[in-house]
Amino acid sequence: MDQLPLITDELTVLAELVPLEQRDILELGCGSARLARTLLQRYPGTRVTGLEVDVRQHAKNLADPQSDLTFIAAGAEAIPLPAASFDLALMLKSLHHVPLSAMAQALSEVARVLRPGGYLYVSEPIYDGAMNEVIRLYNDEGVVRAAAQAALDQALTSGVWTQVAEQRFATPVHFENFADFEQRMMRPTFADHQLDDAKIAAVRAVFEPLCGPAGADFTRPMHVRLLRRL
Repeated sequence: MDQLPLITDELTVLAELVPLEQRDILELGCGSARLARTLLQRYPGTRVTGLEVDVRQHAKNLADPQSDLTFIAAGAEAIPLPAASFDLALMLKSLHHVPLSAMAQALSEVARVLRPGGYLYVSEPIYDGAMNEVIRLYNDEGVVRAAAQAALDQALTSGVWTQVAEQRFATPVHFENFADFEQRMMRPTFADHQLDDAKIAAVRAVFEPLCGPAGADFTRPMHVRLLRRL
């Protein structure tokens, strides 16, 4: 994975693959909608709807409004929006968070709300690299990340989708110190990793040798698949 190109702004990858001007875009599992907010600044006239199941993050989103950005509390497996409403759907590190039993339904729902010829952009972390070795000590995502790829493979057999692009790259991730890592990665508002003193100490023991005076720098390998609604 060391040979993967380093991408500091994933929006550049998305913009090379699909047109973003004057589009209706749906982001599923939008989190803080960081990419969507930047996208709207670069492409006036485009509209984004962000779905989020984390009630605390959804409340933060509503408290930070932006023009042409709408937030809805909902999950990908039950999208409360009309059919054929969007040109593009985004799943940025979110498909593997969908319950295993609901992944197929989520992709079916995305197909329903996309217009014919619309695109689904799925960006998923690759289960590899030094950062992954730290994270898996308290949150091993090997099974769910593989399931996300398998769900996409299965969706491609349905006759509804075709895959039109695939890319792998790495993104830089910086942490000031272990406290920064613990807050951002171990204590997200959307999940309870059942942390205790022993687990935190075990993670710290692996993380701190990777951290220097300027902090810890990782590269996160990513796998993008672009599907088109037939």
